[in-house]
Amino acid sequence: MSNYQRSSDSKLVYSTDVGRIKEETAQPEVVGDGNVRVRPEKKGRGGKLVTVISGLPLSGNELKALAKQLKKRCGGGGAVKEGNIELQGDHVDIMVEHLKKAGFDAKRSGG
Repeated sequence: MSNYQRSSDSKLVYSTDVGRIKEETAQPEVVGDGNVRVRPEKKGRGGKLVTVISGLPLSGNELKALAKQLKKRCGGGGAVKEGNIELQGDHVDIMVEHLKKAGFDAKRSGG
């Protein structure tokens, strides 16, 4: 037997950086300005139409929860990108109506 401890058994950690090992995350800022706009968009998507909802006064998990609810409502897929909700397909009128019922001042914009 040797007189050293295996590195996998050791819990000692060495670091050359200064400060805490785990940085504290800042709260995400609200991206939207409260002017909720719902628009269809094709640009950069290979001709596929998506519905983009922008200006929502939500952030983080609230925005993701709303996106999940809206995807379920329109029966399609989608994503949250840069503070906007993108839904696959043309669901502009349905989303404007749904967002108004949810208490947002949603308006149709674009084509």
